[in-house]
Amino acid sequence: MAGIIVLVLAATVAYTVASRSGSVRHNVSNRDSIAYWAAGKLLVRGENPYNSVRVLEMERSQGYSETKPLVLRTPPWSLFLVIPLGLTNAFAAWTAWIALSLVAIVVSVRLCWKMYGTDTRAPAILLVVAYLFAPIPACLVAGQMGLALLLGIVLFLWAHRTHPFFAGMALILPFAKPHLLALFWVVLMLWGAKEKQWRLMAGVIVAFMMATGLAVIFDPGNFQHYRSMLHEASIGHEFIPAFSGVIRLVFFRRLFWMQFAPMAIGFFWACWFYWKRRVWWNWHEHGPALLVVSILTAPYAWLTDEVVLIPAILQAAIWAYQRRRQLAVKSKFAVSIFAALNLVLLLILNAKVPFATGIYFWSSLVWFGWYFYALRIHSPRSASIQPASGTAEE
Repeated sequence: MAGIIVLVLAATVAYTVASRSGSVRHNVSNRDSIAYWAAGKLLVRGENPYNSVRVLEMERSQGYSETKPLVLRTPPWSLFLVIPLGLTNAFAAWTAWIALSLVAIVVSVRLCWKMYGTDTRAPAILLVVAYLFAPIPACLVAGQMGLALLLGIVLFLWAHRTHPFFAGMALILPFAKPHLLALFWVVLMLWGAKEKQWRLMAGVIVAFMMATGLAVIFDPGNFQHYRSMLHEASIGHEFIPAFSGVIRLVFFRRLFWMQFAPMAIGFFWACWFYWKRRVWWNWHEHGPALLVVSILTAPYAWLTDEVVLIPAILQAAIWAYQRRRQLAVKSKFAVSIFAALNLVLLLILNAKVPFATGIYFWSSLVWFGWYFYALRIHSPRSASIQPASGTAEE
């Protein structure tokens, strides 16, 4: 099934590019991937990838018409993702980026089914849930890097028991946006220290050093350039269409630090969540909950970033699917409501409403509600998400 999906997606992309090459080339300048290409091109030339003036010049050469440049805002250790894009033109870079994103989502969904599914093949309805999860088309349309982050998370969950060093290295992908999964990183450090997961931690450190070293080779001053870019961007004065951003806008407009208040509360919850389950901690079972709450409380996030929640969305969908015959009418109605809300997001995306308007801010609340409602369906007497065996993970 996965092979068929890959072929269908590849054929769709190929047809779109071939039949609408003119309009596609024009629209490339309106995707976030143009910022990745510009950063990669500047790095290949030995220049500062965070220089807004040079970035704007590069983007305008490809038809970008806005006055404010799209500057890459991820830290220097993420630059290894964009360096290859600088070896070609903007259109080819976008095509490669989308192709890799499609591969990432197919691989991620397949591995999630191996972790959480019970049969050899996933039911069609679960594949529909996965591929019509609203943040996925949002990420593809925007040309964002969320699917690369997702792949890193899924590889960690899948391989941390059998290949801890590789699993640790895979985390360099989601660490490209460390603020998104702050609670995940806190628990990872607590768990790693308690369980003495030195090989996994070594993988994290080696991948970080390699990524940072590569960035320094291409631009020795990239950390200083990154700090200057953040200061110039004045992110504290921007409206961030995340749940925390809306709270700040409505109640604490002038207090930038209030945007971090939900994450601070989340830290206490994450420590309690882990400590209560430390004896039987299982990343397959408990990790998705951390992802959901991390995204809900993130100080800076967009709808496209929420693709990292695929493990949680699929885990919850599998729980509901397995108990579909036992569900009461009100539970089936509730599941339908969550599906309808996802459809509403898809319709808003189809209407091409810009992400920056803030109309999507409630999406993280929907995924939070879906996950914990499905958990209640799955285990109504145990909100602890404890494995049936009750044994500690190796």
